Amino acid sequence: MNKTKKLVFMALLAAISLGIWAAEAQIPPIVPVPGIKLGLANIVTLTAMALLGRRAAGDVLIVRIVLGSLFAGSFSAILFSLAGGALAWGVMALTIGRFDDKKLWVVSVFGAVAHNAGELGAAVVVTRTASLLWYGPVLLASGIVTGAFTGIAAAYLVRAVKPFVQRL
Repeated sequence: MNKTKKLVFMALLAAISLGIWAAEAQIPPIVPVPGIKLGLANIVTLTAMALLGRRAAGDVLIVRIVLGSLFAGSFSAILFSLAGGALAWGVMALTIGRFDDKKLWVVSVFGAVAHNAGELGAAVVVTRTASLLWYGPVLLASGIVTGAFTGIAAAYLVRAVKPFVQRL
């Protein structure tokens, strides 16, 4: 794939990711616990990592976080998203090569747990309230469940899109 086609595909993935993020923001919370959501936009980030590599996935993620925060957030929203996203990206980048496409759910679980840890860490720093760490086990459990779900979805998406990407 040449540079131009890759850039166009990355822009398409960033736009899809931003659209999914915006749509998910309109879904009422599934559980009555603040901060827990499905993280559906991570399907696109993980797909980008599997198909285009770590750097391209990081670029797609940064575009989604910055634009999403500019459209709907505040400074704290971008801070939490960057902390969670950077940690999740780093963990997924370290684990992606260890599992085949059928086991992307494992990479996604690690990423979701890391994302929750990054956001929780940012919340502790911003609020200067260490007692927020008691929320960690709840976020761990939600990260495992939501990460598995988004990882399975990403595995199906990678399988469906890979032949198209290989022809580019």
